[in-house]
Amino acid sequence: MAGALIVGLLLLVALLAPVLSPYPPDAINYRHLLSPPSTEHLLGTDDLGRDILSRLLYGAQLSLSAGISAVILSVLVGVPVGLVAGYAGGMTDELVMRVFDSIIALPPLVLALTISAVLGPGLVNATIAIAIVAVPTYARLIRGQVLSIKNNDYILAARSVGVSSRAVLFRHILPNVISPIIVQAALGVGFAIILESSLSFIGLGAQPPTSTWGSMVQTSFQYLELAPWFVIAPSVAIFVAVLGANLLGEGLRNFLDPNQKKAAQKT
Repeated sequence: MAGALIVGLLLLVALLAPVLSPYPPDAINYRHLLSPPSTEHLLGTDDLGRDILSRLLYGAQLSLSAGISAVILSVLVGVPVGLVAGYAGGMTDELVMRVFDSIIALPPLVLALTISAVLGPGLVNATIAIAIVAVPTYARLIRGQVLSIKNNDYILAARSVGVSSRAVLFRHILPNVISPIIVQAALGVGFAIILESSLSFIGLGAQPPTSTWGSMVQTSFQYLELAPWFVIAPSVAIFVAVLGANLLGEGLRNFLDPNQKKAAQKT
C-alpha cells in the first residue's frame, strides 16, 4: 500500500504539473540566480534563475514516462520471445537464450550507454536503450515459467484436441504466468528511472532545456557546494520514485505469490 501510494502520488503530481507549477519551467530570471529556498521559490532557483520546483514537477512527467515506456517496450518484446523460446524448446530456445546471456553478461549501465551513444543523445533514444537492456530479464523470466507449466495436463489436453500453438501460448499459458511479469514490471520501473537518470547525467539522455530529474542532477552537481538545494531536490525525487516502485513490486510479489503470502502471514 505504501508503494502504491507513493507511485500514485507521483503520477498525480506529474499529471497536474501545469496546475501545480508556480512558474513556467523554462522561465529565466537573471536576478535570482541560485537563490536559496524562500517563500517566492520554495525549492530555490537554478543557475539560470529558473524555479526548481516547477522544473521538478515537469521533470516528473518525462522521468516517469521514460521509465514506464521503457518497461512497456521491454515487456512487449521480451514476453513473446520468452513464450516462444520456452514453448518451442530445442535449438530455438538455445539460440535465444545464448543471445540473451551475452546481453546480460554486460553491465546494464555500460550496455545502455553504448546503445545510447550509437543511437545518439535524446530522451527517446535513451528510453529505447533502457528497453533493450531490460528485454532479456522478461524473456528469461517468462521462459522459465513456460518451461514449468507447458507439460501440465490442461496444456496437453488443449494440444490433443488440435488447439493451435498460438492459441495455447496466448490463451492457456500466458494468463497463468502473467503474475511474475507484473511484479517484475513494477520493480523494473525503478530500475529504468535510475538508468534514465544516469544517461541524462552523462549527457546521453534528455537535452537542454528539457527538464528531467537526471538532467537536473547533472547540472546541479557543478554547484554542489555553492547551492546544495539545487542537487537535493531532484536527487530526493529519484530516491522516492525508486523506493515507491520497489515497495510496490515487493508488495505485489507477496500478494500474487501464494508461498510469499503464507510466509508473510507466519511472520
